Amino acid sequence: VQLVQSGGGSVQTGGSLTLSCVVSGVTVSTICMGWFRRTPGKEREPEEVATLFNGGGRTFYTDSLKGRFTVSQDNAKNTVYLQMNNLKAEDTAMYFCAARFVCGEDRQYLYSEFGYFGQGTQVTVSS
Repeated sequence: VQLVQSGGGSVQTGGSLTLSCVVSGVTVSTICMGWFRRTPGKEREPEEVATLFNGGGRTFYTDSLKGRFTVSQDNAKNTVYLQMNNLKAEDTAMYFCAARFVCGEDRQYLYSEFGYFGQGTQVTVSS
């Protein structure tokens, strides 16, 4: 299983960005996907952004990001997206997508609970 990310970059406060995560080696509609981010200066485990359950039928979002961030998937392209709107300076971070084969519990999953990861893409929001 390989995850290759694209998108990201620099944007002004209030702007929007879309991150892509192309999955190979497995069909994206059959696995559980997650988005995470690591903020500058924080060496702890990346924080959760969203968990997209197998088949895309259910998504968990971190409460503070609800309404601004949206996860979607395109089964034909085997790709998962993270649409980020109304970006704020505190959204500046390295963003990662991640995959695991099953999310059997009805909750958001931690970075350490995933087994496959994208290479990360930097998002910088400035005023």
